[in-house]
Amino acid sequence: MSNHHEVTSPSHFQQLLSSDLNRVSVLNFWAEWAEPCKQMNAVTVELANKYPSVLFLQIEAEVQSDISESFDIESVPSLILLRGHTLLQRISGADAPALTTAVAKFASSPSINPLSRTDLPPVKASNAVIEVADPSEDLESRMTRLMNQSKVVLFMKGSPDAPRCGFSRRMTGLLRDQKVDFTHFDILSDEGVRQGLKKRNDWPTFPQLIINGEFVGGLDIVQEMVENGEFVETLAG
Repeated sequence: MSNHHEVTSPSHFQQLLSSDLNRVSVLNFWAEWAEPCKQMNAVTVELANKYPSVLFLQIEAEVQSDISESFDIESVPSLILLRGHTLLQRISGADAPALTTAVAKFASSPSINPLSRTDLPPVKASNAVIEVADPSEDLESRMTRLMNQSKVVLFMKGSPDAPRCGFSRRMTGLLRDQKVDFTHFDILSDEGVRQGLKKRNDWPTFPQLIINGEFVGGLDIVQEMVENGEFVETLAG
């Protein structure tokens, strides 16, 4: 159908989103491995049939990571409602009634009070970090201790057995495939550590991998290191 699309790239996303800046759009961030996404994928198809004036975009969160990061997607399913580039509402989880209500509301309402507004299209998260409120030596000491609690430390969303995002799940799987013993820290449990590590390591997203107390990188960098053999050398160091 003409108002329901699978996004294939950031440029494809911006092309679809910018074609009509007065149009309401529903961004459905999903993942193949997440069972609740199947329900919401079906719901968006039904709603697309019911509301032909609304644009529905299916975005596979892990494949289109640049788009996911620009909207700070931490779990799937997550749904974002926009009018042009104006944020209308965020819906987390498989909440079909909330999505149905929101689409009905905004599809029939030409004038709304947005949660936020920008004249620019969403872009990939930059290396800019959110400053930690009232930074102190205590926080620095805590981060140092956490980064040195074992040879390999993974700062992730959730736990290895219950990851809270696909990127953390993939990093955990990669480390296990490499037979690496590691400890972890759930950054969703401590906002100070979460924001502090972004600044300390000059890296805006998670997971973050630490080896011998030093920041190594995020998922893409660690994957590349595994492929070129550098990861084994780093572990041996």
